[in-house]
Amino acid sequence: MHRSIIRFAEQHWQCPARCVSSAVKRRKVLRSVFPVLDQPLLPIQRHVYEANLRHSIACRKKYSELKEKVRKGGGESGIARHTQRNRKLLVRDRLHLLLDDEDFLELSPFAGLGLPYGDIPSAGCLTGIGRINGLWCLFIANDATVKGGTAYPITVKKQLRAQEIAIQNRLPCVYLVDSGGAFLPLQVVCTGRPACSSLCLNVQSEIFPDKNQGGRTFYNEAIMSAMKIPQVAVVCGSCTAGGAYIPTMAEEAVMVHRIGTIFLGGPPLVKAATGEEVTPEELGGARLHAEVSGCVDHFAWEEKEAFDYTRNIISTLNFQLPEEEEEGVKKDAGEEPLFSSEELLGLAPQSYSHSLDVKMIISRLTDGSRFQEFKARYGTTLVTGFAKISGHLVGIVANNGVLSRDAALKGSHFVQLCDQRDVPLLFLQNTAPAAALTLSAAQAEANSNRLKAQGSMMSAVACASVPKITVVIGGCHGADSYAMCGRAFDPNFLFLWPNARVSLTAPGHAASLLPPDEEQQEENLNERLKEESSAFFSSGRMWDDGVVLPQDTRKVLGDSLDIIKQQRYQLSTEKQRSVVLRV
Repeated sequence: MHRSIIRFAEQHWQCPARCVSSAVKRRKVLRSVFPVLDQPLLPIQRHVYEANLRHSIACRKKYSELKEKVRKGGGESGIARHTQRNRKLLVRDRLHLLLDDEDFLELSPFAGLGLPYGDIPSAGCLTGIGRINGLWCLFIANDATVKGGTAYPITVKKQLRAQEIAIQNRLPCVYLVDSGGAFLPLQVVCTGRPACSSLCLNVQSEIFPDKNQGGRTFYNEAIMSAMKIPQVAVVCGSCTAGGAYIPTMAEEAVMVHRIGTIFLGGPPLVKAATGEEVTPEELGGARLHAEVSGCVDHFAWEEKEAFDYTRNIISTLNFQLPEEEEEGVKKDAGEEPLFSSEELLGLAPQSYSHSLDVKMIISRLTDGSRFQEFKARYGTTLVTGFAKISGHLVGIVANNGVLSRDAALKGSHFVQLCDQRDVPLLFLQNTAPAAALTLSAAQAEANSNRLKAQGSMMSAVACASVPKITVVIGGCHGADSYAMCGRAFDPNFLFLWPNARVSLTAPGHAASLLPPDEEQQEENLNERLKEESSAFFSSGRMWDDGVVLPQDTRKVLGDSLDIIKQQRYQLSTEKQRSVVLRV
């Protein structure tokens, strides 16, 4: 009897996606009139605001310089070789043909900058999310102007993160493949043996053997296809070695005549092994794979035709979008905030001591500057409450001081409340620069209570099944950052402001990590923290999904929430068991 009740409950609650999507389409959103957060800049705050503004302008200048650097890809010689000798389109021109417009969310554009083995602009590939026929799709596009599109360890890490985002948000994937496989001449300085100053060949240990390295890309492709997350590939260049598996494992593949090739080993390897001379087209061109091997499904004479095929393939996917999105009409972005988003530049703290009330930031992000605060008088160093961003209801969790015991308990309560109501969570993170000191028995007791409460909040954040977005608006330091849904707690998206700092301890607070009377070591460690905690250092190593300017944050959040919501419109997400037929 007990088992039959459980079985009935499971069948009752496992509503198919078709029912969910139709319900979403019919559902009328509840009306809400949240209170307005009236948070103007006060004269007493002016000196802090202006100091932050000067620092933000300097950060924005560096942001613009790096943005220009990555847009140049492999430089003038790489671009000339790609467009003139190989007669191929640049990767951004390909995206222009593929996407509905140029308004796409680019992910980790600064990945690959400042690495031990040099600068790899955009890690050698562009990843992002854009609309194709009104449908948000994730794309992974090799940039062959950067070392022929070959893969570095950071390239693999970027591709895997893009696939992880696709899995979390059930986004169709489009691969624009133009890759020569792994970059075999990769060399880094050997630090394992102090006596060794030579360069060590490191490619195989960094890109091939481990679980989250090269082969994981193909595993993810198979798993996503089984999950009914569409996989489409466009071969618009070389697919050599490992790169050859991406189009052959895709559900549908398009290949461009003359410029597209698929083979494990190219003509030089064939000649070395057999002595036979063969052209790339004969060995693995579009005609061969469309007419003989059957590895690709669509033959295109030129790149524009290939992207027309791809857009048509996307139109066959089983999604039912809201009418305004099907017709290409821009969704209402919601009521604009009462305050200018440009003021966020002066509210982005240059250090923890320059933090202003976080409600001033919230009032410049939410629709109509409205915010329904939760537990406003309790644990005031953490601000929690409900708001709308571009029409999407969200629960906001924002640091407004040290994450105390009361603040952590309040955060735990609010996160569980949002999880209960299926409301996405937005974390605005600006944590304390160093861990609290324990100098007395009373402090030890207080810190123990705080530790227990923070553990409760971490558990609530980790177990919450709703989408989570994190924006580091200041510091991301120590264990407090875990409770605020740092990278280790698997947010759907994590973005940094250019002023953000990511480190165990903030620069200037190295003493908390060292024994007393270590002044020289403290100074050296503070210098290293200053360099290695910057937002651009973090983004170069893929510790986030990109650096966004404060004034662009509202749009990025609106797009992210749109992307997260789209999975509700897929008509079927589970493979139905077919009836067993006996012959």
